[in-house]
Amino acid sequence: MLREALVVIDVQNDFCPGGALAVADGDAILPAVNALISRFDHVALTQDWHPAGHSSFASSHAGKAPFDSVTMPYGEQTLWPDHCIQGTPGAEFHPGLVWTKAELVIRKGYRTAIDSYSAFFENDHTTPTGLAGYLRERGIEAVTLCGLATDFCVAFSALDAVAAGFKTTVALDACRGIDLGGSMSAQLEKMRQAGVTLV
Repeated sequence: MLREALVVIDVQNDFCPGGALAVADGDAILPAVNALISRFDHVALTQDWHPAGHSSFASSHAGKAPFDSVTMPYGEQTLWPDHCIQGTPGAEFHPGLVWTKAELVIRKGYRTAIDSYSAFFENDHTTPTGLAGYLRERGIEAVTLCGLATDFCVAFSALDAVAAGFKTTVALDACRGIDLGGSMSAQLEKMRQAGVTLV
C-alpha cells in the first residue's frame, strides 16, 4: 500500500472570516479537515509566514491596491492585503484546527522579495521549501491536500506535488477558494489535466 501523507494548507486566522484576506466560508472546512487529520498517520501543515512589508503586499507598492498585479523578477504577482505577518494573531492556525499530531510545519512566504503559494516551491518555481525531500525520506508516495485557498495555495501545491512524482489527491470538501477572475474553474481544470485526483 502507498505510504500516504495529508498536507493541510494555510488554515490560518487571516484566511478565515474576519481575517485580513478572508476566504468565504474558510472556517466551514474545519470539521472536514479535522476528520482527515484524524484518519491519516502522517500529517504536515503549511503556514503562510510573511515579514512585515512583504513584496506581495499592495501596501509595499505605491499607487497599487489589493488584487492588482505587478511584474516581479519571477513573473506576474497578484498583490494582496497585508496578511499572515510573522508573530501576529492573523498568522496563527485557526483555533478550531486540531493540528497537534502534525509531524511537520512548513512555513512559506518568509523571503521578503518572493511570494510562496505552493507547499513545495516559492513562486519562482525553482526555490524548494524542502517538503518534497522530507516526504521522500519518510517513504511517502502519495499526498492528499486540503485547506485554503483551493485556487491558489492548494492548487499550486497539488500541481507541484504531481510534478515531484507524488500520487496527488485534493479533498475539495475540505477546501474553499477565492475565485479571483475565474481562477477556481481555471485551476480545477489545470489540476485535472495534470492528473490530480479531485474528490
